[in-house]
Amino acid sequence: MSEVDFVKCACPDCVCVIAPAKAVEQDGSLYCADACAHGHANGAGCDHVGCGCQG
Repeated sequence: MSEVDFVKCACPDCVCVIAPAKAVEQDGSLYCADACAHGHANGAGCDHVGCGCQG
């Protein structure tokens, strides 16, 4: 089995692609940032260039 180099952030509104080793893991899913991993609790996005996710 081969390793995956990049995966899409598990946040449905997010367009970020991340390396699994640098991801934030929450409940078995991989996210690009704490904001995505915690459901954008304060309405904050991931702040990555080109991504407008807000949860």
